[in-house]
Amino acid sequence: MNGRTHQDVERRGRQRREGDAEAARLGSGAMFDGIAESYDRLNRIISLGVDQGWRRKTVDAMRLAPGHRVLDLATGTADLALMIADRHPGVEVVGVDPSHNMLAVGREKVRREQREDRVRLDAGDAQALPFADDSFDACCIAFGIRNVPDRSRALREMGRVVRPGGRIAILELSEPRNGILGPLARFHVHEVVPRLGARLSGAQEYRYLQESIAACPSPDDFADVMRDAGLAVQDVLPLTFGVCCLYVATPEVVS
Repeated sequence: MNGRTHQDVERRGRQRREGDAEAARLGSGAMFDGIAESYDRLNRIISLGVDQGWRRKTVDAMRLAPGHRVLDLATGTADLALMIADRHPGVEVVGVDPSHNMLAVGREKVRREQREDRVRLDAGDAQALPFADDSFDACCIAFGIRNVPDRSRALREMGRVVRPGGRIAILELSEPRNGILGPLARFHVHEVVPRLGARLSGAQEYRYLQESIAACPSPDDFADVMRDAGLAVQDVLPLTFGVCCLYVATPEVVS
């Protein structure tokens, strides 16, 4: 009995240490450095081409207007940042990401599409943003919040840098739990995504993708996390049978 208890404690301790190491690696962007070149192509294939539609909904949710300044966290290869700039010619976008290789791909796309005047990409950490309070009209993060070691801290930072009344849009993959097509969607997330991602990219990072999705809070629970971090949740919108969810919030106004 004592031996089994000791083994259980050791196993849990090892898992915790491995989890901490993985969180540190994610926070530094090191994991995504290895898949930067193939990231965009794999996103289209793995999502069956619907990921750009999800991004369009995210852009629309921010209700942007000419002259607005937008912060795109976990900007990666700048897909969402460039979509914002294309759909809203009068808007300035600042993208932040911890992965230098992803940013390099993103900067080349910004240069190629001649958006350097309105899209700026910087290395940075969503948990400690180098921006003044109320310095943005809106903030977004696509497929990145689940990889932030301290999500609550990142959410508080979003609320801090967005002005009162500004919109915060969070797009994130989720574990489908209900509905007739739930089992099929779960099979896609658990089996197709990691296998196809590893085969096409030659990297094992896509196994982590599936694991991180499964470990994410349910949409209702994550909405509660957002509220606890000082955000006023306006909408929680499941997309494509629940494999993705769009959360829309504003900073809470403290009277």
